[in-house]
Amino acid sequence: MSKFNYKAKNAQGLVQKGIVEANNVKHAVNLLHEEGLFIITVKETGKSFTSIKMPTANVAFDDVVNFTRQISTMITAGLTLVEALKILSEQIKKASLLKLITHIQEEVQGGKPFADILEKYPRIFPPIYLALVRAGEASGKLDVILGRLADNLEKSRDFKNKVKGTLVYPAIVVIGMVVVSIIVMTVVVPRLTGLYKEFGVDLPLPTKILIAMSNFVTNQWWMMIIIIVLFVFSYIRFSRSKFGQRILATITLNVPVFGPLIKEATLVEITRTLSLLIEGGIPILTSLDIARDATSNMLYKEAFAEARKKVEKGYPLSDPFNENKLFPAILGQMVSVGEQTGKLGDSLSKLSKYFETEADNAVRSLTTMIEPLIMIILGLGVGFLVMAILLPIYSLTSSF
Repeated sequence: MSKFNYKAKNAQGLVQKGIVEANNVKHAVNLLHEEGLFIITVKETGKSFTSIKMPTANVAFDDVVNFTRQISTMITAGLTLVEALKILSEQIKKASLLKLITHIQEEVQGGKPFADILEKYPRIFPPIYLALVRAGEASGKLDVILGRLADNLEKSRDFKNKVKGTLVYPAIVVIGMVVVSIIVMTVVVPRLTGLYKEFGVDLPLPTKILIAMSNFVTNQWWMMIIIIVLFVFSYIRFSRSKFGQRILATITLNVPVFGPLIKEATLVEITRTLSLLIEGGIPILTSLDIARDATSNMLYKEAFAEARKKVEKGYPLSDPFNENKLFPAILGQMVSVGEQTGKLGDSLSKLSKYFETEADNAVRSLTTMIEPLIMIILGLGVGFLVMAILLPIYSLTSSF
């Protein structure tokens, strides 16, 4: 057996150092965990430094949803958090998720708060998740909080899947159009161009445009790549500036067809987040900060920042909602009712369901409008190609 120097924290959070005998580093860690210690570092005596690294797990949103629901169900059934994590780790087959759960289980056994452990994974567990878990631990209602959180995550997942399903058809059509256009420009048009030159046909305007486009694609493809790279680079720089984010947010909310859906989806996310936080016992100012970060739209971020300032000065939350045109009138009215009755969380929950219904209607409207729109675009594209290709052939056959 070898000797290992260790640095760890006990259940009271005090740092302690010492030496443990074990077969290897993993064995040493297991022995220290059995003593209820949270490991900071471990190194074999006389050898190079070895650090226990936090796993960097590649965990998807669906994994987080399922993880939350399963933990909530097991804790509600009477199991401790450690027992629930152990059972879950025995059932998981996905390597990255198993690594994450195993690490969480080890640190929970070491006496560290659940929320503090999850905080090490900001890309996996957002601020709302951490705030609610911390509130659940403090109030002794972790099972209830996790149950609500699981409901919220499942609703969010279902809505995202619904929107993605709506956009699959137009995405496939657009990809198909791009592929067909490339084939026509690089294969079909060059052959027809040679035929037209051979017979000396007087080309109509659509054909000249098509040939010019084909020449540019086949001979100046490198310029297209440069243009695309410059456009992407400029867009990234622009989208990272506050001015750019504000402009893009304005365009996003006002774009035809998609604008109403994006607005309703944002309102669903905001009201659902606020409702969950307030019902979970999170202070209103903290809830506004988290709700602000729940959306990527700069206009709504600024609106929530302004609302927070007014609430901090003593104004009711309904005032900034009523004053800002970004928010529909019903939002300010329902928030005002919730504040007067002391049931703000319940009012926001009803609002989120209302906006969810509106968002569903927007999705259906998008589905209804997008199919004829695609057919029109396809018809115009095909019509242009037919005119550009067939008109010279018609002129050629007429000359004989």
